Amino acid sequence: MEASNYRILLVDDERDVLEFLSYNLRKEGFNVSTAGSGQEAVVKAVEELPHLIVLDVMMPGMDGIAACEEIKQIPALKNSLVVFLTARAEEYSQIAGLDAGADDYITKPIKPKLLISRVKAILRRYRGEQSHTETLSLNDFVIDSERFIVVKGGVEITLPKKEFELLRLLASKPNKVFTRDEIFSRVWGDNVIVGDRTIDVHVRKIREKIGIDNIRTVKGVGYKFEI
Repeated sequence: MEASNYRILLVDDERDVLEFLSYNLRKEGFNVSTAGSGQEAVVKAVEELPHLIVLDVMMPGMDGIAACEEIKQIPALKNSLVVFLTARAEEYSQIAGLDAGADDYITKPIKPKLLISRVKAILRRYRGEQSHTETLSLNDFVIDSERFIVVKGGVEITLPKKEFELLRLLASKPNKVFTRDEIFSRVWGDNVIVGDRTIDVHVRKIREKIGIDNIRTVKGVGYKFEI
C-alpha cells in the first residue's frame, strides 16, 4: 500500500515535536493528523480510524499510557497500531507501555531517516495483520481473529491487542512449547526491547480474564497451550 493510503495520528503536547514529526512524515507521503493531548487523541482516533497512532508517554492530564488503554478498548480501533514516543529509556516505562497494549516504542530525539524507517517497518505489521482471519475453536471457547474477541460459554470477552495475539499464538499449535524468544519475536517484533516480566504479566492477565488454566508455564523455556 502506498504511503498516502496510510493514516497516521501524532500525539504530543509539545508543538515543535508535532511539527517536526508531521513535516517529515508528510514529506514521505503519509496522511498525517495531530493531537495535543491524550483526550484529543482518543476523539480523533475514533473519527479518523488511523492505521498508526504515535503517542507521547509524558503528557499532562491523560498521559499516553492511559490514552492507549482507552483506545485499545474501542472495537473500531482494534487494528490500529500504537507506538509510544518517549524521551525516557527506563525499562519500567517500556514495560508499562507495552502492557497497556502498545505495539512498539520510539525513543526521542530521533533523526528523520530513522523515524521514517521505523514507521515503515511498523506499518508492515498492519498489512500482515489484515490477512489473519481464521477462527480457532478449542474445547469450550473460540478465538475469533476477525472480530478480535474470545467467546467462552457464549460470552464475548475482549482482550487488549497483545494479550489477544499472545493467546492466539499459543493456541494456534496446542501442546507446542513456544520459547520466550519466539513469543517476543512473534508478538512484539524483533526490534522491540521488552522486560523479561512482560510475557508473564500478559499470561497472568489472560488467565484471569478468560478463566482458563490451559496455558502452562514450562520453566526455563516458555509457555504452551495444553489441551
